[in-house]
Amino acid sequence: MQKKTSDEVAKEVPIPKVPAANKGAVEFLSLIELKEIKYCIFGESLVAISESGETTGTFTISVEETSYSPDDWDEEDLYLVRASSKGTIDGIPCTTSITGYVTKKLETVEQHTKESVRFREHPVETRTHVVRRQDQLFVSKTVVERDEEIHVDTFSYKRGQLHGLVSESANFLVMRVMARRQAVPQDAIFLAFGIDQHICPCTYSSLGIQKQKVGKEEAEVFVIERVVHSVDEVPLCWQFYFLSDGHLSRRVQVGSPATMVILQMPILIDTDEPDPRPVFEKIPLDWEEDVQLYSQFLDRKEELQASHATYVRRHPELRALLADFLQLLLLRKPDDVVTFAAEFFAPFSAERPPCRSFRSSDKPSPFRSHV
Repeated sequence: MQKKTSDEVAKEVPIPKVPAANKGAVEFLSLIELKEIKYCIFGESLVAISESGETTGTFTISVEETSYSPDDWDEEDLYLVRASSKGTIDGIPCTTSITGYVTKKLETVEQHTKESVRFREHPVETRTHVVRRQDQLFVSKTVVERDEEIHVDTFSYKRGQLHGLVSESANFLVMRVMARRQAVPQDAIFLAFGIDQHICPCTYSSLGIQKQKVGKEEAEVFVIERVVHSVDEVPLCWQFYFLSDGHLSRRVQVGSPATMVILQMPILIDTDEPDPRPVFEKIPLDWEEDVQLYSQFLDRKEELQASHATYVRRHPELRALLADFLQLLLLRKPDDVVTFAAEFFAPFSAERPPCRSFRSSDKPSPFRSHV
């Protein structure tokens, strides 16, 4: 069989009418603050448990801050979200991985999704690439069988049609925020990617607080149900169980034989709230009336007087120098005392070249301004 090229298998797929998110969903996303998201940046790991109680796989999620530059020109600070699921269903290895770049406003700028089912004789892999370019969101879906691309669908959306879109990458952050608030917006209709990667409605609903045994402990968990209403497919439904800080304790996909659970209680993330700034009452200080402060003042005064007297005794030339300056000052009586003092003491400076003690009257002084 001759291998087909990408151009031969790719085709532009007509896009169904794009639904619209309602006002409640758009408003909910716009009101999520950065200080809420910063507590949702962490990694976690769960295991897949079959109906018979056997461990059949793993499920990991990580969120971190990074820089993103699609054209190596303008960098943008955003969130890198990775999720990976590995396991077996009826003895068949299955893997799913998601890598997405999400902005501070929880908009997806790029996302890579890979789903693989490794049949012994007929492995199948589906790859989906979503990327934002200016005012367009481009989607490419590729089906690979036996390492050969057999089908490629490409389509695009205008960004104006995507208000309220929550991709699989952004979904982890959005649900962690909901879990920390322990509240889900009522009657909110979001947008999501369906099975065929077309945009379709998506809803979240609260199933309340339940008890769950985590390791040897029993914890209260907040349960959120997410449903993606694909147009021509059966709705996809998940139930997510969250601890108070947003850690996922359990995930159930309706119709799946495996359940994702954590094996032990994680260290919960506390919200760091700064303590209120203390306010001290201002007390007037009368140090002359305070016995202790007045005693310290007298001690320091005597210490300085003794130090100054010792210095003067060790330098007898100081008295002679000051006497000469004061005598000349009283004879001349200059208007500018500071400049007169600078000119008088200039010859004693070690940083200036030596000069005659009696300077010529017509020689300009560096301490006086001349026009």
